[in-house]
Amino acid sequence: MRHTPRRLLSALLSFLLAITVSAALGRPAAAASPLTAAFTLTGTTGEYQVTNTGSTAVSGWTITFRLPAGVTATSGQHGTVTQHGTEVTLAPAHYINTLQPGKSTYPYSPTFQLSAAATPTACRIANANCDGSPDTPPSAPSNVQATVKTTKSVTLTWTASAPGSLPVAGYDVFNGNTKATTVTSPTATITGLTPNTGYSFTVVAKDTAGLASPASAPLAVRTNNPADDTLAPSAPGNLHTTGTDAGSVSLAWTASTDNTGVAAYDVYRGTALAATVTTTSAKISGLTPSTSYSFSVRARDGYDNTSAPSNTVTAKTGDIVGGYAKIGYFVQWGIYGRQFFVRNLDTNGAAAKLTHLNYAFGNIDPVNLTCLQGVTKGTTPNPQDPNQGDGAGDAEADYSRPMSAAQSVDGVADTGWEKLRGNYNQLKKLKAKHPHLKVLISLGGWTYSKYFSDVAATDAARKKFVASCLDIYLKGNLPVYNGAGGPGTAAGIFDGIDLDWEWPGAEGHPGNHVSPADKVNNTLLINEFRRQMDELGAQHGKRYQLTAFTPADPAKIEAGWELGPVANSLDIFNVQGYDFHGAGSDNSWEPNRTGHQGNLYTDPDDPYNFHFSVENAIKPYLDAGVNPRKLTVGLAFYGRGWQGVTDGGKAGEWQAANGAAPGQFAEEAGTRGYSNLVASVPNCIVHHDEAAVATSCFTGNGGQWWTFDDAWSIGKKTAWIKEKGLLGAMIWEMSGDTGVLMSATHNGLR
Repeated sequence: MRHTPRRLLSALLSFLLAITVSAALGRPAAAASPLTAAFTLTGTTGEYQVTNTGSTAVSGWTITFRLPAGVTATSGQHGTVTQHGTEVTLAPAHYINTLQPGKSTYPYSPTFQLSAAATPTACRIANANCDGSPDTPPSAPSNVQATVKTTKSVTLTWTASAPGSLPVAGYDVFNGNTKATTVTSPTATITGLTPNTGYSFTVVAKDTAGLASPASAPLAVRTNNPADDTLAPSAPGNLHTTGTDAGSVSLAWTASTDNTGVAAYDVYRGTALAATVTTTSAKISGLTPSTSYSFSVRARDGYDNTSAPSNTVTAKTGDIVGGYAKIGYFVQWGIYGRQFFVRNLDTNGAAAKLTHLNYAFGNIDPVNLTCLQGVTKGTTPNPQDPNQGDGAGDAEADYSRPMSAAQSVDGVADTGWEKLRGNYNQLKKLKAKHPHLKVLISLGGWTYSKYFSDVAATDAARKKFVASCLDIYLKGNLPVYNGAGGPGTAAGIFDGIDLDWEWPGAEGHPGNHVSPADKVNNTLLINEFRRQMDELGAQHGKRYQLTAFTPADPAKIEAGWELGPVANSLDIFNVQGYDFHGAGSDNSWEPNRTGHQGNLYTDPDDPYNFHFSVENAIKPYLDAGVNPRKLTVGLAFYGRGWQGVTDGGKAGEWQAANGAAPGQFAEEAGTRGYSNLVASVPNCIVHHDEAAVATSCFTGNGGQWWTFDDAWSIGKKTAWIKEKGLLGAMIWEMSGDTGVLMSATHNGLR
């Protein structure tokens, strides 16, 4: 019987392994697109003539390309340009967006203006090369080496692949024929191996479209035998902090010694493993602001011998803001009847004074139980309709409606053909003008909280819901609506998520789903948001912020909030400091008696069994151990009013009434923005209750009585916020003020 020579057999096996690995991952080179794009440059004007060489019409195409560093592109004719760094996207005008077979864009080919004459590179159209050539894969990774071995793991490094048609997106590492891990840089640690066992590793590169390179040459590695060494390393010394910020602590220590060498250091946060590193320093991320943590370090050698722990060090993360937070809500629908645009935040000076802007509100899909975006459906006018918020949203206001020059932050009007228009585009412009400003998407609110209980009910539901919210708002993958939206169109606008579940475990809007498990599930949902946001942030070198609107009512806190555990994940608790009393637009609340809506202290004249106040609202949070630098107090930039009010010798306070007073808008009886209130309610004499710290105004016996915040009460409240060491103030909502109240808030929180 003939035997294949061992050397030949080894080479054959390596060849077959490489084929198997490549086949396991790679996709074949994509067929050329039916579209081609030919570039011409005249002076500093670039033009792409697009031709459809296929047999069917093609719609929705764009061209992407790169320019040399320092060269910028702006829109010309028949298309619009967006640029991020050196990457440019050219979107066609609507009349050439669909290209019939055999046709070209001539004489309406899209053009663009360049700041300097340059020829684009890496041109792509319809996910293919502009010249019609097939994609080429990355080169094979080379020089694969094992830099660290233990009894159960191997750390590999290799020389990065050269890109083909597209940039390299990552690497798949194979243990034999099985994919062991996927990484984005040319190093990987393979764990879960068996001691004293031989393995063969190969690496395959992938480009951004998933096209795979040939496999690297295989590397044979044998894990260590624990019997070969039983001596533990010395303990690391002098563990100390080298820096902190709102979400991380940096540590350093003195190296351990070992007879066979130290393989790694395990960093513990309390008793939990926080990180494993091979150097004598580590940055522990994923922490919450204004929180103390304890750390220790142990050394490990390559034979899994572990040292005694280092000294323990305690470090506190920084605050989410330096100084005081000033958080304002911008309402999506404000651009309609209120005629309050994102631009107004700039022109009235608010954007320069705010630290955060919360965009209200995002809804929940009632069928898929995911974040809902990309619809336009008005809510019914009946606030008692249990289905009022089902499927409701306003993609038109969010990212489809073109803004005029007078409505635009930078004075530049939308053409109507951009992929991002509406409020989102204006938020993008506002952030460019005010780089300090953080913008968060607020999910829920009074009308859109119906399905929070459902999305929080199970681990699978939580994971699905959170992933969908991050996909839409943080990754910016907006559904296509009216020609706007698409993958990545809203990327970079939102710096985090604000959860406005009203209320877990307690009543809220009529029809809301409520469960006794809401309290625990609320914590788990918040933890899932924090986990997924940290994972996404690690990919982009950014920490996304997570905040929540939380109740003033102790009964609602007890029903739905595990304050201590939740504080481990939340950056800010925006505590409701208003709506303590009110008539409601349908007179279903407290129509027959007036009452302060945001008093700082308990009013001794308050006739109710429980006395609401800002002080009483904050107390349960402090009693639960929540760091005061995670708490903001809600301020009302609007008033709540009653009519038919008797004087009672108390300027209308706590007196009989006959329902809600006429509101600023017909559908919102009992509510007026502050500026509208002071301008539109005649003869309303302002009264300052010094004991309760509450502002009201009264038109006289039998007339209207309104309760609201003004510069006086805000001055008192901000002084109290500073006295208590709280983080700052939250504002509902920005359209009610022309600048007076925001200035009072800013001046009080300097």
